[in-house]
Amino acid sequence: MAQRADCSTVVHMAGSQQHGAFPGDNTDETELLLGWLDFLRGAVVRKLEGVTDTDARSRPQGRLIPLLGVVNHLTHVEWRWIDGGFLGDEVSRSEEEFFPGPELAVEKALEDYRERAAATNATVRSLPLDMPCRRKEATTLRWVLLHLINETARHAGHADSVRELLDGTTGE
Repeated sequence: MAQRADCSTVVHMAGSQQHGAFPGDNTDETELLLGWLDFLRGAVVRKLEGVTDTDARSRPQGRLIPLLGVVNHLTHVEWRWIDGGFLGDEVSRSEEEFFPGPELAVEKALEDYRERAAATNATVRSLPLDMPCRRKEATTLRWVLLHLINETARHAGHADSVRELLDGTTGE
């Protein structure tokens, strides 16, 4: 059984921050929210460290979302909310994003997630937090960021469970 003893491992997500420690307080609300989102993205990425493509597709107990599906889904969630909600792009949702085909390898999924994180962060920094979202009535960029933090935290917890069931690895 592998166990991560050092939860201060540095993982670079969006090129803006090192991950491993909780984000500090920040009087800039945008940076505070992005700091938490980056931290949680890093937790998801760490769950795929050292995992083979085969294991990343595994569904422990036949019911859980595979690790590759978690990161692929989160990539698409950010794309839908940010590009669809604020840039006006046509977006879609498919249950298939939870179970990507063999053409998506772990390294490519992580590269896509990092690129999406950088694009999300850049867009968020360019807009006011009270900007209305086109995807959901009576929501703002602030609400969307909080939703992304919540969604990423929930799936990071899911990824924790999947990884532990795969090979016993625990920890942030």
